[in-house]
Amino acid sequence: MIKKVGIIGSGTMGSGIAQVAATAGCTVKLYDTSTEALQKAELALKKIMSRLVEKGRIDSDEKNRIESNISYVNSLKELGDSDLTIEAIVESLKIKKQVFQELEGYVSKRTIIASNTSSLSIASIAAALDKPSRCVGIHFFNPAPLMKLVEVIPSIQTSEKILQQSVATIKEWGKTVAVAKDTPGFIVNRVARPFYGESLRIYEEGIADFPTIDWALKSLGGFRMGPFELMDFIGNDVNYTVTETVFEAFYYDPRYKPSFTQKRFAEAGYLGRKSGKGYYDYTTDADNPTPTEDVALAHHIFDRVLVMLINEAADALFWNIASAEDIDNAMTKGVNYPKGLLAWADEKGIDWCVEKLDDLYNEYHEDRYRCSPILRKMKNEGKTFFNETN
Repeated sequence: MIKKVGIIGSGTMGSGIAQVAATAGCTVKLYDTSTEALQKAELALKKIMSRLVEKGRIDSDEKNRIESNISYVNSLKELGDSDLTIEAIVESLKIKKQVFQELEGYVSKRTIIASNTSSLSIASIAAALDKPSRCVGIHFFNPAPLMKLVEVIPSIQTSEKILQQSVATIKEWGKTVAVAKDTPGFIVNRVARPFYGESLRIYEEGIADFPTIDWALKSLGGFRMGPFELMDFIGNDVNYTVTETVFEAFYYDPRYKPSFTQKRFAEAGYLGRKSGKGYYDYTTDADNPTPTEDVALAHHIFDRVLVMLINEAADALFWNIASAEDIDNAMTKGVNYPKGLLAWADEKGIDWCVEKLDDLYNEYHEDRYRCSPILRKMKNEGKTFFNETN
């Protein structure tokens, strides 16, 4: 039973995970090297708790209980009595390894050492430990207290006991767990790439501008945010880095090829909301362009992006990255897609998916548009993802 939790890194993600664990009844130590960062995290948590009381989500007793469950420490040794530690620091393999090597000298042999990495190899991180079998990926989504999904990623070194303990703990914390294979991007950051990449490609071909592409995917697809709005929200620097990381990790597979448009925006400092300008201008009284509300054009855009997303989800299933249920749960609960992509494929028809992909391949003759073998096989056999294959 996990009772004591150590969180490494007091940024937005680390603080959010601390809140989740504390709310679930764990005693939490939130560690950071910066005293200023810890003070900022504590102040932010108190504001969040007060807001929840104001909205009637919790009462003052619950607020006090959650706040008292979290202590703020600036020495890694303080995490020595933890049953579970989760790092939520910079996405640097070198730094994560260094921190884990030091941490292992303080914690017990039974302590689970977990990484919140969104795309780095868990096997590589685990290799830095004397006891790599205790290491696992536990990937929360931002904001951690609100997003229901957590990806749990065992490496080839992870023991079955550690995996089961981790899954059970995250479920006890009220989250939906998707178990993913230790491959680049896991489920969400792999499957979601076409939402950004194909939209950027459509823009670069001159088919439509940013607001029109966003409008098409929101109005026809029911997505809460369009791809350019979402990239501005995430940050073009962050989104581009993930894309580049996945592209390199997949041995430069053209399906994950980054966009020069996004690279240039990141280089220019047009990072999105946090910089005041991205694909849209967020300054006061900014005059942003309006979408071209052409229904035929919108259908072309939506169909092209959707089928590429479906193809990526299908390929993740083909390569046993996760189960069909976990893939669809990951996309609906991890990034708020209106439907699971495999269920969407069943709805649109497997024949439709294969034909759309083949049309794109025949037009461009690029490996980027190759149809996943599982889709072609299912079409030939007349099967669907959730009625006959599972």
